Amino acid sequence: MTEPDFLLFASDAEIAAYWGVAALFMALVCMVMERRRTKRTEINRVGWVPWMGLFVMFAVIGGGLLAAAIPAILQA
Repeated sequence: MTEPDFLLFASDAEIAAYWGVAALFMALVCMVMERRRTKRTEINRVGWVPWMGLFVMFAVIGGGLLAAAIPAILQA
């Protein structure tokens, strides 16, 4: 299996931006799951996944990666 051309010839900044977008997507999924958990009908069915903590972690990582990658991408 070969690597796609957009990844094969990507700079480090582009790869960091791709990872940043993926982390922000995961943050969005965590936000939706936290909202779903708080809107549940049976209040006694508590979940065990810390969705808010995961959301914050993914949002900080994704935002940091994009903040570091975008200036290098715009400069090229």
